[in-house]
Amino acid sequence: MWASLMLPLTTDDTVDFGRLRQQVETLLTAGLDGVYAHGTAGEFQTLSEAEFDQINELLAGACEAARVPFQLGASHPSAQLSLDRVRRAAALSPSAIQVILPDWLPLNEQEVVAFLTGVATAADGVPLVLYNPPHAKTQVGPEFLVEVARAVPTLVGLKSAGGDEAWFGRALESGLSLFVPGHHLASMTRLGAHGSYSNVAALSPAGAVRWSEQIFADPDAALDLERRIGEFFAEYVVPLQSAGLSNPALDKFLAEVGGWAEVGTRVRWPMEFAKQEQVEAARPAARRLLPELFQSSW
Repeated sequence: MWASLMLPLTTDDTVDFGRLRQQVETLLTAGLDGVYAHGTAGEFQTLSEAEFDQINELLAGACEAARVPFQLGASHPSAQLSLDRVRRAAALSPSAIQVILPDWLPLNEQEVVAFLTGVATAADGVPLVLYNPPHAKTQVGPEFLVEVARAVPTLVGLKSAGGDEAWFGRALESGLSLFVPGHHLASMTRLGAHGSYSNVAALSPAGAVRWSEQIFADPDAALDLERRIGEFFAEYVVPLQSAGLSNPALDKFLAEVGGWAEVGTRVRWPMEFAKQEQVEAARPAARRLLPELFQSSW
């Protein structure tokens, strides 16, 4: 169970590093398997290179002091700028580096292997995780994933939407760790998923940890909680998504509903974000439907 950093922003879109530091400190006490920066929820595509480096140094220093594993996203729509980010991230010795495939034009299979091979060289031995969400222009299916894993030995994980039993049966042949959406973790663990870079952790980091433990200790109860998480998402998250809010805006909405850190709902211009009244409407429903996520112990 891994949680993402989210950017606390001021009204002029500046990163509030004081609030970011407090967010890191809270995550480090939640019992998570690790913390990562620069995924979709971290709005990586909006960062200047100076902001990217400053966030990396903050997270790496805090995690090393607390002895909590951390991963760094080094993604960029440009392959060339992504390589630069990979080199700088690798210097901080993270547990792994997450990357997307270059995103302006789709890649053919030879180009996918060439890109990941180049990234592996730039990472200088640091393991890689491929982030391949449904909206990526280049989709790596389970059959091709087996070939990619064979061609790039330091690729150790895949972050994706997962799939059905047949998808997992083939994807598991790659030998990679398969990370799936947080709100499907209980059901997809039964199919072979290994963990999640979790949107449920955006709602409640400590609660998500308890749920991940329950998945093995009491799988039927964990599936029931997943069902209720789905009910909450259907009523309060899907309408925002249907209205056009981006995934970073939805993750920040969840964090504000959870109230565990001063993240704020604002995402960087020109993207829209949830209104405070929408947060206030969802808070009592979250605690009514999902009390396990908000209590101090089971």
